[in-house]
Amino acid sequence: MAPAVTWRGLLPLAGAVLLFSSAWPVTKEAIGQGAAPVWFALGRTGLSMLVTFLLMVATRRLALPTRRDLPFFLSVAVCQLALFFICVHLALVWVQAGRTSVITSVTLVFTVPASVLLLGEVVPRRRWIAVALGAAGVVLLIGPWSIDWTRPGVVLGHFFLLVAAGAVGVPMLVVRLRPPRLSMDQLLPWAFGLASLILLPFAAVMEPMGRWNAASLVALGYVGAVAGPIGTWCYLLTMIRLPVVVASVGFLMTPAVGLVLATLWLGEPLGLDLLLGTGLILGGVALSVVRERTI
Repeated sequence: MAPAVTWRGLLPLAGAVLLFSSAWPVTKEAIGQGAAPVWFALGRTGLSMLVTFLLMVATRRLALPTRRDLPFFLSVAVCQLALFFICVHLALVWVQAGRTSVITSVTLVFTVPASVLLLGEVVPRRRWIAVALGAAGVVLLIGPWSIDWTRPGVVLGHFFLLVAAGAVGVPMLVVRLRPPRLSMDQLLPWAFGLASLILLPFAAVMEPMGRWNAASLVALGYVGAVAGPIGTWCYLLTMIRLPVVVASVGFLMTPAVGLVLATLWLGEPLGLDLLLGTGLILGGVALSVVRERTI
């Protein structure tokens, strides 16, 4: 049975959205300064591993994952972290960075049907409407009518982004099917560590390290030590405490807020499509969290 919508679930959702949204323009600026994307991802996961490991040691809560923890632990490390970063990097060869951040957040395309088929969640009519509103907002943010689909690599790049979006949703389903024994924060050091080991050979083979100046290192410090570990922890808590549909629609706020922050921080243009798309997503989120009633 799906959990009820409560503030215990909405607060970590808000935390994940704010932290991941703020990480997007920071990461984009660091890459613009010359930092290589996959090396930045590797540095991010490595620093997050160090921070969460030291925190668990300081609180005397460090523990090795057990066999019961493996399905969820592997889904976070392999799918949500390593596979996501690899697919996003491959897509960036052909797809604009701003569009990449939006498409990788359309996890609900995969998680909503899976929550019904695999988890048996009953989705009220208003939440289907919320999904439709959120999806319409994403379409406006992506602007598929402005994409030259005949250009070499564009279709393949968007395929990688859809794989990344699906990969992020895997832990959301696994945690319901096979709940771990350890808490989320106890699993994070090991998940970040395994993701770093997977990313290392890809970074070494796929690209040079790039140029790292003070601004890039500060960005890495924020994303790796603050936004990455705390945002991921909030994300994992949200997956446990909210229904899959509500969490999936709620996470659509991440690219919308990220694009607004990019507008304020990086001076990117704020167009009508961005305003309308963000409005539709916020409307879908609001509709998905209201109490049960007939509409």
